[in-house]
Amino acid sequence: MSAKRQPQPDTPQNSEHSDAKKRRLGEPVDPPESDTATPASTTQASRDLYLDTINRYMLDFDFEKVCSVSLTNLNVYACLVCGKYFQGRGKTSHAYFHSLHEDHHVYINLHTLKVYVLPDGYEVNDSSLDDIKYTLHPTFTKEQVQQLDKSSKHSYDLNNRRYLPGFVGLNNVKANDYVNVAIQALVHIPPLRDLFILEDFEGQNKSQLITRFGMLVRKMWNPRAFKGQVSPHELLQEISNSSEKRFKLTEQSDPIDFISWFLNTLHKDFGGTRKKNSSIIYKIFQGDVRVETQILDVKDETKNDDTLRQFDNDRAITTATSPFLFLTLDLPPPPLYQDEAEKNIIPQVPLTTILAKYDGRTAQFSAGSLKRYKITRLPQYLIFHIKRFTKNNWAKEKNPTIVNFPIKNIDMADFVESPEAEKLGTHYDLLANICHEGKPGPGNGSYKVHVRDRATEQWYQIQDLIVEEIMPQMIFLSESYVQIWERKLLS
Repeated sequence: MSAKRQPQPDTPQNSEHSDAKKRRLGEPVDPPESDTATPASTTQASRDLYLDTINRYMLDFDFEKVCSVSLTNLNVYACLVCGKYFQGRGKTSHAYFHSLHEDHHVYINLHTLKVYVLPDGYEVNDSSLDDIKYTLHPTFTKEQVQQLDKSSKHSYDLNNRRYLPGFVGLNNVKANDYVNVAIQALVHIPPLRDLFILEDFEGQNKSQLITRFGMLVRKMWNPRAFKGQVSPHELLQEISNSSEKRFKLTEQSDPIDFISWFLNTLHKDFGGTRKKNSSIIYKIFQGDVRVETQILDVKDETKNDDTLRQFDNDRAITTATSPFLFLTLDLPPPPLYQDEAEKNIIPQVPLTTILAKYDGRTAQFSAGSLKRYKITRLPQYLIFHIKRFTKNNWAKEKNPTIVNFPIKNIDMADFVESPEAEKLGTHYDLLANICHEGKPGPGNGSYKVHVRDRATEQWYQIQDLIVEEIMPQMIFLSESYVQIWERKLLS
């Protein structure tokens, strides 16, 4: 809480105390000897009088930094008494009028972090304000970042509630749970997290999407936060603007569509090109897959014999290599007709079975042609999209099949054809698991995510503001939709 100093004696050397007291009581005050400088004793007196009016419980710096009156984002200050945002501190500014009308006197510039007393208009420097400045703009050293995955230390907010930095809830403003789960998964990818924690992109002429995502990452890992949750409001506003309203706060969208757009937009905003490793996004997420295609005759398309669903070596086969940021895995169709005994049985399939799509032998039908796939370069972090939703002429359908997978040490050797893979390794550990609950269609279901604490190997289930520990065995029961896997480096 704010530090309140002991009152100073009313000596001739410090007579400004009585003047400041008169100012608070509305009595006339003798003019200062000079208009160009504020005596240090006046500043000292105002500290004693005004800093104890700061209410940290009212402060919330997660909202978009715009004036609550004019809605401008230029030269915005936060009132440290009520938490509202106002533009400017001149005699005609909204912050100045607020200080007079509401008797709120302490304001912080949301960009420079300088604190001023209004209506007097002078700056206050006091160590008791450091916690407010840190909450507004958290910073980390390299040593602190290196410890994030080595030690797991709980922190306490202003209400003495315990929280674990990095595993905090995100507000669901209205229907942005699809963004929340994607952000929760991405902030636990070490190279991406460390870049956004250590780099301050505000002064580097980067896009607002990069800047606001970086600030959100730092707030989520803040060990000295005033509250044990974070609102992604600023980032959500920029996502809506950058995507030209494709992704909204008020309408639920698909997490994989958002992740694809978000990663590609970050790549472009970092100055990335089509070349591999041209940005941090391509460096850690991009892989390559070889696609072999053979055009089918019309008569072949009408045949249902599985033996004919193979490549004919006598026909032309075209080969192309394409980059990818995630791999789509197709679920087997659920049984159409079930008796009473089978209705309670949920179909299951091993992850390796649906990964067979990329073994280079299994053929897939696609728009009048056969295709087969083989991974030629594995990324450091592998994203799987388990295709659970399909659209027909009437509605959106959901495949409820449960995917069985190991938490650790899945081997991709059978699905990759690359000498490089043998050197770097083909084994992966699960890092994040996004799943869906409920019926298909926007607003009919909800998303949650499972993330792993690398320091303790404890898994957490996060759904908006709800954060709870979960046993690894329970993760298998969820309807996985997006998974992020981390390559295990060869020792």
